[in-house]
Amino acid sequence: MDANEKTITLFSTRIRQMILQFKEIKQENGDLYALVDERDAKIHQLEAKLERAQKDFNTLKMAKMIEISDMDMEGAKKRLSKLIRDVNKCITLLNEK
Repeated sequence: MDANEKTITLFSTRIRQMILQFKEIKQENGDLYALVDERDAKIHQLEAKLERAQKDFNTLKMAKMIEISDMDMEGAKKRLSKLIRDVNKCITLLNEK
């Protein structure tokens, strides 16, 4: 073999190696894109779950506030009833004198 044939053989070998390396990198790139798509889907799923949890939390917080308000209303009614009884007792005592 002369120098030109060796150079062409070496060049052909390098080209084949580059083609194989390109195919491997292309496959790896496809795998990485699939992984990124999978992660994006998981992120969207978790964001939706977080949004639902925040809505549920806000609903429960509102329900708790209403519950506390109802308890306060009940306590206020009891205090008001006691005050009315006290006023009625005072009126009764004043009428007796």
